[in-house]
Amino acid sequence: MQKFMLAHAAGADGATLLERCLAQLGSVPPEASIGFIYASDGLAAQLPPILQRLRAVLPGVQWVGSLGMAVCASGQEYYDTPALVLLVGDLPTEAFRLLPSVTQAAAPLAGDLRAWSEQQGYCFALLHGDPSNTATPALVEAIGAALPAAFLNGGLTSSNTMNHQVVGAAVISGGVSGVLFGPTVAVVTDHTQGCTPLGAAHAITEAEDNIAVTLDHRPALEVMKQEIGEVLARDLQRIAGYIFVGLPIAHSDTGDYLVRHLMGLDTRNGRIAVGDYLDGHERLLFCRRDGNTARADMRQMLERIKARVGGRPIRGGIYVTCLGRGRNQFGDDAEELRLIGEVLGEFPLAGFFANGELYNGRLYGYTGVLTLFL
Repeated sequence: MQKFMLAHAAGADGATLLERCLAQLGSVPPEASIGFIYASDGLAAQLPPILQRLRAVLPGVQWVGSLGMAVCASGQEYYDTPALVLLVGDLPTEAFRLLPSVTQAAAPLAGDLRAWSEQQGYCFALLHGDPSNTATPALVEAIGAALPAAFLNGGLTSSNTMNHQVVGAAVISGGVSGVLFGPTVAVVTDHTQGCTPLGAAHAITEAEDNIAVTLDHRPALEVMKQEIGEVLARDLQRIAGYIFVGLPIAHSDTGDYLVRHLMGLDTRNGRIAVGDYLDGHERLLFCRRDGNTARADMRQMLERIKARVGGRPIRGGIYVTCLGRGRNQFGDDAEELRLIGEVLGEFPLAGFFANGELYNGRLYGYTGVLTLFL
């Protein structure tokens, strides 16, 4: 098996969708070892029998995955309908290990898993987390700290029902689960945020919890109005869903930042409320987000990845993107997914629309995270 095997189907009950996917996969070679499963949240109650059937038909494949309010495959997005996406690969079994559900930060890795990771020296992780657990960011941090060296990608389950994840033989929720890959698994990854900074970052000179009081020793709202321009400053209701806050990542040599909501404006006292605690952050910038900036930023990300792939064949990929992207930013014709194929060529791709995206161990929003297996 050179390329991974991909199957996806929509518009029926879970059992029917699974049989359609199995028919698309056809004869799966015995060396198949790893499988990713992404199912729409309408299939939450049907996920256990789907997994049971998969394990019976493909007993040598170890499964990981998540529910999503929408799921995606190569050039295709599935919204508002039951949908199932399967991606199957043949990585050497000694090159990866499943990470069972982690619910305690104190001991995120069992003894045998810790020993394996130490033997590898470096791990790349694809993780799925439960957004209803407020400890999820701390659990991700603990997983990264427990590994000798690691790069952690993934996303948080999005669902109107249960926040189900799949790991091995279990359908679970509440924690963080996924798969660890050793250094012999060739991976290329990058992310796109779809935002454009408005000016330079400002020093946070006074803050209370998630409230920016002053920036550069001036009222925070005054600084924001200057950055967004006179037209928007006269009618602040127009900035909803268009202007966001960016929190620069310390010591990043790429200018990376975390995008957060503007939660409220105190026009009397000149303060702004941000969708994150400002403790530990020294700077803050303002950015705009719209369809054009999202397309431009995503194309730049894909071109960076293309240069790093360097003409090597792409065996398969996982794309975790934000619920606020997709049709909300790119339109109804799966333009976000189609853009990946346009720049990188066609390859088997699976993924889901997340309630928060993980890239290099950090929790992002409004972000697309692409991981390629070479």
